[in-house]
Amino acid sequence: MIPTLDHLKRAYAVTSQATQITPLLESAALAKQTGAARVFVKPESLQWAGSFKVRGAYWRLKQLSPEEAKRGVVAYSSGNFAQGLAAAGQALGIPVTIVMPIDAPAAKRDATAGYGATVVLTDHGERPREEVASERARQIAKEDDLVLLHPFDDPEIVAGQAGVGLEALDQLAAKGVQADILFCPVGGGGLIGGVALAFHYLSPKTELIAVEPEGFDGMGTSLARNQIETMPLGPKSICDGLMARRPGEAPFAAVKPTGLRGVTVDDASVRQAMKTAFERLKVALEPSGAASLAAALGGKADVKGKTVVVVASGGNVALADFVKHVENA
Repeated sequence: MIPTLDHLKRAYAVTSQATQITPLLESAALAKQTGAARVFVKPESLQWAGSFKVRGAYWRLKQLSPEEAKRGVVAYSSGNFAQGLAAAGQALGIPVTIVMPIDAPAAKRDATAGYGATVVLTDHGERPREEVASERARQIAKEDDLVLLHPFDDPEIVAGQAGVGLEALDQLAAKGVQADILFCPVGGGGLIGGVALAFHYLSPKTELIAVEPEGFDGMGTSLARNQIETMPLGPKSICDGLMARRPGEAPFAAVKPTGLRGVTVDDASVRQAMKTAFERLKVALEPSGAASLAAALGGKADVKGKTVVVVASGGNVALADFVKHVENA
């Protein structure tokens, strides 16, 4: 279940032909604010479809047989994987159906449909929204004979998302820099699984920090207890893309040998990070994409005198919502 370094490199060689190289932005202002020696931010908000998700989605679709590709795929997602998979499907000519919770942001629903995907909405009521959406996706897969894909619990998704880490490592090497500490947001774990493996293989001295919203720290809790744990239902977070209640088995297996540890951030710190990213970096981040920056700014790890890398995972947020969050920071 754990992709090798060669596996990660093969995936990146393929996905890099269909994705953008997102920049690694250095900020002296953020270094001064945090006390770090240097701070680098990798804004995956500038990636195709507005987040890192297209990397894993494209690689996973490339693993389909010709017959499977012709039938098409179905998956559930609150938004960013939906857009990434829809964009990858459009590029490869593969039909995509996405099941989304009815309370997923309208901007993400509209963008997913804009890439040509069929969008099916589910009303989860008091039940966990991923539970209801995943049930509907399985039902559609059976009824319509589609290939069922998981948004994060898949070794191939982990391998595809590792491109974020491999790319960042190449960019650091070009600057003659090695990261002391890396902050990365976590929902179900597909991104951190790939990024953590990339750094584990190529920069093993880098301290790896998984950042989750308060109340949704399934990865951090699972790592602390050395087994996958499911978090109880609680208040919602503004980080809609990070509200998974448990990590996937494939991502958890990937991160266990890497020394990853978890921290949490609250909504107020995320809003402030969105404002800081806009003012200092001129980058517009969605709440989920700003969580790792919130952790770095909020002293969730000792960054004094260190070289810090922050993965800003996405920017899929409606303008009105972005303004509201920033104004309330």
